[in-house]
Amino acid sequence: MKLKFGPATLVAAAFIGPGTVVTASLAGANYGYALLWALLFAIAATTVLQEMAARIGVVTQQGLGENLRVAVQQPLLKQLFILLVVAAVVIGNSAYQGGNLTGASLGARSLWGDITWVEFFREDIGINPWAVILGALATLILWQGHYKRIEKVLIVLVVLMSIAFLLTFALSRPDVIAILKGLFLPSIPAGALLTTIALVGTTVVPYALFLHAASARERWGREGQLSDEVNDKQIKSALLEAKADIYTSIPLGGLITLAIISTAASAYFGSSEQITGAADLAVSLQPVFGNAATYLTAFGLLAAGLSSAITAPLASAYALTGVLGWSTNMRGWRFRATWLCIILIGVVVSSLGIQPFALIVFAQVANGILLPLITYFLLLVVNQKRMGAFANTKRQNVVAALVFIIALGLGARSIWLALT
Repeated sequence: MKLKFGPATLVAAAFIGPGTVVTASLAGANYGYALLWALLFAIAATTVLQEMAARIGVVTQQGLGENLRVAVQQPLLKQLFILLVVAAVVIGNSAYQGGNLTGASLGARSLWGDITWVEFFREDIGINPWAVILGALATLILWQGHYKRIEKVLIVLVVLMSIAFLLTFALSRPDVIAILKGLFLPSIPAGALLTTIALVGTTVVPYALFLHAASARERWGREGQLSDEVNDKQIKSALLEAKADIYTSIPLGGLITLAIISTAASAYFGSSEQITGAADLAVSLQPVFGNAATYLTAFGLLAAGLSSAITAPLASAYALTGVLGWSTNMRGWRFRATWLCIILIGVVVSSLGIQPFALIVFAQVANGILLPLITYFLLLVVNQKRMGAFANTKRQNVVAALVFIIALGLGARSIWLALT
């Protein structure tokens, strides 16, 4: 298999956002390397689910939303799925987009300082300029409506983000033995249960499944009427490329998260100093590891926020247009209107410093319900006759069923946490 970055890189860009940076930083600072096993499980589960999503996109030439409309015939159940997708993916990403732009703004501010609107309006109007600038940049990238160009931009951001966090990791001189113990000797320290769940939940995200299926269709689309033999050859070739992409990009995303946890553990675990977020990590690394670590972490945060600020609206557009039966053409007005609304809401939330707590709690509940349902739905679709020779094997079904059971537990737990 030829290693080549592709749609799975968009998935890595989606789950390595400011929320993941914050969760990973707190996990390392508060519990050292002890929760690395949870990350290892999360990456394994993500790989299993994303492989099925990509396979569905390549074989059926449809995204998850379109497949949902085909597979679910019972009207009430179909409406329930549509409602959950809108709630968890579209409304949820609207709330999270503010965090994506805020995280990217913090990184930009750490690198280049504060800027104000004074020179334009002769007074500070109380709006975060970085959020507006980065929101405009995300809009320009998505407005092209050209999948391969967007994919290339995100690949560059993920590679740069990887370099930044991995160099910071190297500068922090991590304890390799402790890392290995954390990866392969599972334990949950006292008070770490919520962080453990958050670490898995920030990696295994429902909207990334919609993004991957649609992106795989865009990347490996087939045109015209082809014979079964030629069609199968093209599918087999595409699936080999998709698997190589998945087995490269998803573990790379996990490696980035591991680097963040380990850096925070090296700097703060066992010390009296506390951090509350990613910005604290970037600033506080200076006295410990020097200016280089501070700037690298800030750049990593900028890349993480910007990449997620692109993928969240894109995934929302694919999900909404798919489940509602609209055109999924990236230049279609409904598609553009969907992602543009997500970006605008994010810019308003971030630039005005609004904390959309109610929306985030609502999104967490919806995500908690949607994740096991989408996992079940993936299993349903990949075992349908239309998948032909590319349906799940018995072994794949057993592994996916285990992931479904765990997703069910995580979903129930996230609902309980959001409501208590």
